[in-house]
Amino acid sequence: MDSVRIDKWLWAVRVFKTRSQASDACRGGKVKIDGQNVKPSREVKVGEEIEISLGIFKKKLRIKKAIKNRVSAKLVPDLAEDRTPVEEYEKMELMRQLNSEKRNRGTGRPTKKERREIGKLKDDNY
Repeated sequence: MDSVRIDKWLWAVRVFKTRSQASDACRGGKVKIDGQNVKPSREVKVGEEIEISLGIFKKKLRIKKAIKNRVSAKLVPDLAEDRTPVEEYEKMELMRQLNSEKRNRGTGRPTKKERREIGKLKDDNY
């Protein structure tokens, strides 16, 4: 197999959970090849580089093998080469740390007063 639809390939290598999500991302301009937005029906070939915007995170993949059927996560490195810069992964980890809450084990649930304070810190509607 020399080429396959981009939406099928993105779904097959587990970038997106469903094929319709992959198609919507293509239609929404979140998937690019050579700086150009692509349609879901665009055929991709081995060696092409794909840039996918997942929120603030930009992932770059190079196609090693064109496949149509979804494979297990263990086989993905044989099909796609991850060319994402390290800075992107560091940015994602930093965002994860900033958005997570840490509560010491054994302290129980927050009280009503503590929940209000947490809400104020998070700029919720309190």
